[in-house]
Amino acid sequence: MDITSATLEQALDVLGQLLADRVQHYEIVAIGGGSLLLLGQIHRTTKDLDLVALVKDDQFVSAHPLPSHLLQAAYEVGRALQLGKEWLNTGPTSLLDLGLPSGFNTRMQTRHYGGLTIHLAGRLDQICFKLYAAVDQGLQSKHFADLQLLQPKENELIVAKNWCITRDASAVFAAELNKALIALEIDNANS
Repeated sequence: MDITSATLEQALDVLGQLLADRVQHYEIVAIGGGSLLLLGQIHRTTKDLDLVALVKDDQFVSAHPLPSHLLQAAYEVGRALQLGKEWLNTGPTSLLDLGLPSGFNTRMQTRHYGGLTIHLAGRLDQICFKLYAAVDQGLQSKHFADLQLLQPKENELIVAKNWCITRDASAVFAAELNKALIALEIDNANS
């Protein structure tokens, strides 16, 4: 099912209430299209909400696998709202292993939904992740389209470029990264 911002808000409200009713609380960290929808920065649909981490004792930890109680509650909400059983996607948690952009935790926006606290990646971090994904999946991908919608400034793209090259230092990646920056009309893509 394609998920709109309204549907995603509803799902998080229901999930948070279900967790609160079960006297459980979880903190999740979201990136990608779903979090951009929640922030009102894009207006397309998405298939899921990408989780990069959980927060435990003020530390980011892998969201994969989700804790069993959170997984069960998310499954119930997904079934009830016809979102699919994997509407919370832990695939992006591998980014945590590579290292999040410096200062990530200071730029997050936090929202509370009953027994669920969600931290949404800030604009600069979203630009980093979207540039990385656009280079990986191409200039025709939803990631590149999202990046264009964010209308990143040159200085933001330079930060994103520098973060991306610490994730993949290959010549092929660098060439594709420069193509993406040129497509975004950045004058000093090769600097």
